[in-house]
Amino acid sequence: MERKLFYLILGAACLSGCSETEEPETPSAERGEFRVIDYTPAPGQFINEGMTATTPEEAIEWARLRLAEEKYVSLGGFGGYIVVDFGHSVQNFAIKGNSFAGSNEPGIVYAMVDANANGIPDDGKWIELPHSEETGTISDYQITYYRPSEPQSPVRWTDNQGNEGVIAYVGSFHKQDYYYPEWISADSYTLTGTLLPSLSVEENGRWNHLPYPWGYVDNTGSDNDKQWTKFSLDAPVDFIKVQTAVNAQAGALGEISTEVCGFKEL
Repeated sequence: MERKLFYLILGAACLSGCSETEEPETPSAERGEFRVIDYTPAPGQFINEGMTATTPEEAIEWARLRLAEEKYVSLGGFGGYIVVDFGHSVQNFAIKGNSFAGSNEPGIVYAMVDANANGIPDDGKWIELPHSEETGTISDYQITYYRPSEPQSPVRWTDNQGNEGVIAYVGSFHKQDYYYPEWISADSYTLTGTLLPSLSVEENGRWNHLPYPWGYVDNTGSDNDKQWTKFSLDAPVDFIKVQTAVNAQAGALGEISTEVCGFKEL
């Protein structure tokens, strides 16, 4: 992934020499409605739950209505993503997650400029906004998910590192037949992004998803203010993408999955 460090991030993590004690601003009232352009989650325990979407368009509309009310939209396991715009270029915006102490499921944020002015994110590379990087980060990580042949089954995956595993079926909590998105017609699909090492640990029978320092959605890092993470860029962008950045299971709690709850222009 192309990464340009002229973008500045937020509060204690800003790249222009901010004090570590500087408090992030609370997002102001939104200046424009956002539009959901794409919603392609990875399989996960919240996917297909409470929704009946059978086409990408229906899934996009479901996500839009949820986010308009600041209700969570799950991106599923690693690589699942959502793309939005505000109908015009923006430099300052905030994204809401649902993190809390012990539950940090980081999503990396990307941006793109609409170079050909067609309103579609189809004409350039996604620019990965800066974030704290941990030892073991893998760029251009690819994972392929395979449709289960039977209901209430785990979803198998393979990756480009020679690994394989499953998105576990956790029927004690989420009983829908399939965690594989019902509006994806293909029997497998591949997602690509930056993979972060998991910071989840099991302690005395309880899972603790530790926070990453800064730069993520759905993460109680130093730049998180009442679940909102604020982004201030040096140049305007047109499209914003959030993508689940960890590929990990937490026992009976299931997969690590970024949840997004809202977007605001500042």
